[in-house]
Amino acid sequence: MARTFTPSHRGGSGPPLVCLHGFTDTWRSWELVLPVLERHHDVLAPTLPGHAGGPPLARELDGALLADAVEQAMDEAGFETAHVTGNSLGGYVALQLAARGRARSIVALAPAGGWAAGDESPGPVLDSLLGMYELAKAAAPYADAIAATRSGRRRATEYIASNWQHIPRDLVAHLICGVAGCRGVEPMIAHARREAWRLDAERITCPVRIVWGTGDRVLPWPTAAAGFLESLPQAEWVELEGAGHCPQLDVPLQTAQLIVGFTAPDARKPSPGEGFLDGRPRESNPPGTNSSTDSDQV
Repeated sequence: MARTFTPSHRGGSGPPLVCLHGFTDTWRSWELVLPVLERHHDVLAPTLPGHAGGPPLARELDGALLADAVEQAMDEAGFETAHVTGNSLGGYVALQLAARGRARSIVALAPAGGWAAGDESPGPVLDSLLGMYELAKAAAPYADAIAATRSGRRRATEYIASNWQHIPRDLVAHLICGVAGCRGVEPMIAHARREAWRLDAERITCPVRIVWGTGDRVLPWPTAAAGFLESLPQAEWVELEGAGHCPQLDVPLQTAQLIVGFTAPDARKPSPGEGFLDGRPRESNPPGTNSSTDSDQV
């Protein structure tokens, strides 16, 4: 079946919320949380440049290109500022937007670029992403057949979600084809090999919540977060016990709660020093000691 990839999604009403997907994904990676988010927010979910359905890489790739594109999309949507949530690469771009003063708050799900200085982990991670891209290109013609079987859906989602049975077949097939259709993979990986993940963290003044699954197989916790633990001391940290790299797919109800509980105008904002368990305020714990389960529903 031919797949249609679109440049963005917008829906809902309320304060603006921008949702940024991860590397090789599309805006549809947010599909399972959108019904909840749109009850509270005017949601804009763009597909990033170089990704399936998104605009082409319009200039030579640099560290500002993706954030520039999202700023343009926000301007076109009439969002001077917005709450921003992002996963993986999208989480890194969300933090870039915060440093530019465009974010009211940030909920970053396993954001990229958080390795400690001198950590050599990014090299093998980029190698694995390139390998997954090649596998997806080979699998894309058979995406519907793969998604039609339980074992196929498990293999297609094993690196991004620990809990996968609830992910619809059509969305699994879309995710496979989305990876294969990502035309920016090779230049983005080449750029990431050359350049450091720069972030003006000291310029981030809005509230920040960082959510990480302890079962993340792409950016393993806590190694891939070590730099952020140091550079973002004001951030609140939430561990999702056993969850994988894409919490919005893995534990969508809980992830939606963690986003809305931080961004919705009627949500109780945490007091300084509070930690979180299952999205509810709790006594303060140091980063890396909070945990959460998939028991809550929105």
